[in-house]
Amino acid sequence: MTYALDPEVTTTEVEDGVVLLDQRTGRYWQLNRSGAATLRLLLDGDSPERAARALAGRHPDAVDRARGDVRALLDSLLKARLVVDS
Repeated sequence: MTYALDPEVTTTEVEDGVVLLDQRTGRYWQLNRSGAATLRLLLDGDSPERAARALAGRHPDAVDRARGDVRALLDSLLKARLVVDS
């Protein structure tokens, strides 16, 4: 499965991450650097599993935690309709 930003969502890179604007509601969402990196990986076509492994990088013992973090972020973005299955 691949993911894309909803067409009504715009992004702006900021010093410590990324801000998402849902133009339908006017709500802003701010992701820190880790969240922004996760979002980029998912939007570039990585699966949640591959994104977690990439984020864990040099710390293979952290993959389980990264999996949970990636899944939680993705679930939140999908629920808020900021990201859609494509």
